[in-house]
Amino acid sequence: MLNSLSGRFLVLTTVFVMLAEVMIFVPSVARFREDYLLLRLERAQIASLALLADELIDAELERELLDNAGVFNVVLRRDEVRQLVLSSPIPEDISATFDMRDATPLTLLHDAMRRLLDPTDRIIRVMGSPVQDGGLLIEVTMETGPLRAAMIDYGLRILALSAVISVITALLLFLAVRAILVKPIKGVIAAMQAYADAPEDARRIIIPQAGIRELREAEQALASMQTQLTGALKQKDRLAGLGAAVSKISHDLRNMLTSAQLFTDRIEGSDDPLVKRLAPKLVNSITRAVNLCETVLVFGRVEEPPPALNRVNLAAIVSDVIDSERLAAGEHDISFAEDIPYSMTLRADGEQLYRVLANLVRNARQAILATGKPGEICITAGEDEETWWIHVADTGPGLPARAREHLFQPFQGGATKGGSGLGLAISADLVRGHGGRLELRRTDETGTEFVISLPKTSMALPAAAE
Repeated sequence: MLNSLSGRFLVLTTVFVMLAEVMIFVPSVARFREDYLLLRLERAQIASLALLADELIDAELERELLDNAGVFNVVLRRDEVRQLVLSSPIPEDISATFDMRDATPLTLLHDAMRRLLDPTDRIIRVMGSPVQDGGLLIEVTMETGPLRAAMIDYGLRILALSAVISVITALLLFLAVRAILVKPIKGVIAAMQAYADAPEDARRIIIPQAGIRELREAEQALASMQTQLTGALKQKDRLAGLGAAVSKISHDLRNMLTSAQLFTDRIEGSDDPLVKRLAPKLVNSITRAVNLCETVLVFGRVEEPPPALNRVNLAAIVSDVIDSERLAAGEHDISFAEDIPYSMTLRADGEQLYRVLANLVRNARQAILATGKPGEICITAGEDEETWWIHVADTGPGLPARAREHLFQPFQGGATKGGSGLGLAISADLVRGHGGRLELRRTDETGTEFVISLPKTSMALPAAAE
């Protein structure tokens, strides 16, 4: 029980209430001592007035009056005359005098603690003002033993009452904490455990219903996290299923493309000039398709094969990409431009770099076609001492807000209606495999521009792979 939140709260409440009562204990005892002494002065005054009223009181009655007042003698000053009214033998000398007329709170606290800690029975003189204007001054001598005993008895009763109050208070707070805090927390824990058993089940996502603001905020944060996790798990399942399906399709598609590749070998022997010009491009396209089918199973496992780095001519790759996209654009008013130094050679995987550029240019072409207006796609490149960079820019309508928010995320960052966003995700992975970066430089109503940065040193490859 003590290891639970409510159990520890019970103990802490009891301790804190007792500490508060201890802080009240000292002033209470000091006030009790003050009332005790003032009461002795009042009784002594009543006894002295009885004697003044009848001066024929015998010694036995005088002694009874003193015993009733709890003092040894009484001195009453009236009309500037100091008069010993009642007296009896004092067993020892007076050890201290206390004037109750001008005692400060600190003085009362100090005197009370000294008396409580001093077990010796002493004789003290106490001075005060008579009640009901019965004189100018009254003073008595008395023992401290009965005073200390009364103070101890009062203090013990105060501590016992404090203990009872603290236990009752702690018990009530214990029950309140269990009802207000512990029970809702256990409900959250039970919801978390139920969700952990089947995180794909959206019905197990917690529904925030706590009345306490902090607990409700915690439930809302947990519900948001569970919703995102369930969505991610479902997307992962879809990706896994897609990977299995694509792997099966790629197996049959590879066989078909292999057959088509055999036919293109014969087409290359044709004497037709147009066929001779287009046949190499057809062969390259089919070869790339076969290679892509062979690696699609690896991509289905969310992995890309490491790039086979070679020295490749960027202008030739860009030319192949533009020729393919120009054919796909057909008669639409889309112009293609390139500004690539003819001798610019990169250290990269030519096939993967072709896929990156083809994805970017294809997205740009589709974005321009969707507007129904003329447009231009431009590829430029350059280099410095550390980096090769390639810019792919278009004059399309720019990326929509959802595409910018989920850029490079598969099935979420599609730039066109019905798009899957796989092209950008694949391109980003391929560029990272080279140790480089694919970044969105700008996108607005005037167009979009992506930048590919490839390092000239191979030191960045391990970090990119990681």
